[in-house]
Amino acid sequence: MKLHFRTWGGGFPLIILHGLLGSLDNWQPLSRRCGAHFKVFAVDQRNHGCSPHSDEFGYEVMSRDLLEFMQTHGLAGAHLLGHSMGGKTAMHFALHHPDLVGKLVVVDMASRAYPPQHAATLEALLALDLKPFSAREPIDAALAGFVPEAELRQFLLKNLRRDPAGAFRWKVNLRSILENYRHLNAALAADRPFSKPALFVRGGKSDYVRDADFDLIRGIFPQAEFQTIPGAGHWVQADAPEAFLKVVVEFLAAGGG
Repeated sequence: MKLHFRTWGGGFPLIILHGLLGSLDNWQPLSRRCGAHFKVFAVDQRNHGCSPHSDEFGYEVMSRDLLEFMQTHGLAGAHLLGHSMGGKTAMHFALHHPDLVGKLVVVDMASRAYPPQHAATLEALLALDLKPFSAREPIDAALAGFVPEAELRQFLLKNLRRDPAGAFRWKVNLRSILENYRHLNAALAADRPFSKPALFVRGGKSDYVRDADFDLIRGIFPQAEFQTIPGAGHWVQADAPEAFLKVVVEFLAAGGG
């Protein structure tokens, strides 16, 4: 699968993977700034952004996509940075292709199983008939009954695009995501640990990574370090970009990385 991507900067490669219903566009400001230190590849994962859609969806195939991406671009190794779903993709890839990963950064995601907390949102988006709408504001109002948080609605609405006829369409493959959602929530299994440096960054106001998850994470990522960004929620990189950038760059640059 030919993934859509953008690049910034030069140096050792850093691949950035967005979260569920996100895209590389969410990461552009930080990708650009990371480009001062690394050759950044920000990628749209399958069924997201401008990358192709597929009925097949899960961490195994997204890891396969990433392997193909690295081979296509001649990358013999790279640091991986993934947020939420992208963090689990990065973890899966590191566990199965450790020789291709320099350091691993996982943002607000643990290796454990998660409840299907976004299923209702996915169902609401899929059920929404976009045909009658000619502007984004009425779509926002229509979603408010299902998604009361205005900030989350604005994030979701970034997935809208217009087709050649001017009608609204979703960029994301909602049907495939919903049908495979249980796979995204499953715990990661590992035949062997990833023994290289790994940083897990969590938001102080988020419950995605709990203190109780630390031992489970260290069981498969024995060199794991943990950083909590005070005041940040699940979208750590958006809530506290300066603090986030500082801890990530310092970690990746340590020891000449």
